[in-house]
Amino acid sequence: MKGKFFDFIKPAINMVDNGSFFKRPFSWLYVVFAVLNLLMPLFILYQAIQGKAFSGGFKFVASFILMWIFVAAASWVGFQIWWNRKDKVLATTTDSDEFVSTPVFTHFIQSFGEWLGSFVAIAGFGIALVGTIFGTGGLPGLDLDMLGGGFIYIIIAPLQGFLIIIVFRFIAEQARALVQIANNTKK
Repeated sequence: MKGKFFDFIKPAINMVDNGSFFKRPFSWLYVVFAVLNLLMPLFILYQAIQGKAFSGGFKFVASFILMWIFVAAASWVGFQIWWNRKDKVLATTTDSDEFVSTPVFTHFIQSFGEWLGSFVAIAGFGIALVGTIFGTGGLPGLDLDMLGGGFIYIIIAPLQGFLIIIVFRFIAEQARALVQIANNTKK
């Protein structure tokens, strides 16, 4: 049976079946996360000005500026991760794949882990380093006492970041491997 009565929803069903229903919104989500990473340092600067972080004397102002530079660098890396991955999520499946949502979601898990791990490694290292040198702990004037400062966190933050990336990647690869096996078995 053909006709609008029976085939009206067919284009939407085809989008779900071939995976574009999942891939396109995730690609847009990646763009949103990329933009949020660019805005994060500006938001922190705004919060610091509102919280009078620059009224604490030279030590606090200098430590805030240096820590902010590390957070801005981590945010820039985060922007690049999400921006790079926005196109790659579109290539996670082909039209002939039976399982299309799991590869898209595992790509998100992997990308999120790469972002989180790199942010913890870069910003955590910088905040701990500057906090240790200046004896200020976290970002002065803000409630962002990331890692609490201290020499040990200069070492721990990059290790935490590395482990976060590995764990998220491992989880994503395990799920993706099962889907790959299932898709190849069908062929």
